Amino acid sequence: MTLGPMDWLLVALGGALGGMARLAVTELTGLWWGRAFPWGTLVVNLSGTLGIGMLAALVGWPEGGAAAWGFLAVGVLGGFTTVSSFSLQTLTLFQEGRHGTAMVNIVATLVPGVALAGLGWRVMGGGA
Repeated sequence: MTLGPMDWLLVALGGALGGMARLAVTELTGLWWGRAFPWGTLVVNLSGTLGIGMLAALVGWPEGGAAAWGFLAVGVLGGFTTVSSFSLQTLTLFQEGRHGTAMVNIVATLVPGVALAGLGWRVMGGGA
């Protein structure tokens, strides 16, 4: 598959929108639930995995619609979710000696994340 200038622009626009949404959700979650645990990152990563599963079922993963996939999956959801923040926050918890909390963060992100991606895919008719 060859990407044209419009594909790159759609990914960039989607990434900008997703990144702004991540910042908003992370800040609001921090205000509501505090910052002792990386709740905002957990919320964006879990909701993003549900969204990518739903999108995969709707658009076809990813060969079914290159422009839609680039904008929504790579751009919006890629900018919205964040493995780098998750990794740094988990490392920081370990460095602070909060090993149990770090492990909770890992399990609470990865196990439900994969399950939510599958749920989103299934709910939207994937595999039917």
